[in-house]
Amino acid sequence: MAVSLDDIDRRILAALSQDGRMSMRTLAERLHISRANAYARVQRLRETNVIRGFRADVDHVAAGMGTSAYVTVTLRQAEWRTVAPQLRALPGVVHIALVGGDFDAILLVRARDNEHLRRLVLDVIQGMPGVVSTRTLLVFEETEPSSYASMWDAD
Repeated sequence: MAVSLDDIDRRILAALSQDGRMSMRTLAERLHISRANAYARVQRLRETNVIRGFRADVDHVAAGMGTSAYVTVTLRQAEWRTVAPQLRALPGVVHIALVGGDFDAILLVRARDNEHLRRLVLDVIQGMPGVVSTRTLLVFEETEPSSYASMWDAD
């Protein structure tokens, strides 16, 4: 269920998306609100699962995962509930989405190199019962949006 967010909530989300380690004092100063108000709002956003956690922004290439790919997966009808936990357990799978269209799921996969990616896709994923086919789209370059603030702009 969606939580109603006001302008200050959206500004908090934008600021914390840029720097999740920002202190409450800095957040309050940046948004021109009291520290108590900033703390209470962040706590409410966490309790309602709008903010699910804080994560490190990892450079996957520097961490030894130099190959990235999107892998599309086509499943036999009604196999998602069986296949999804197996996909979630795979090392290097960093994002999974159930989608509508020409395929059923899309995965963002990080691998050491092309050989590691090949083994993961051809041997492991295609070997799962319920998987009909896969298609691998190599990522040549990635860029991050300049700001996540626009994600919470009011309509």
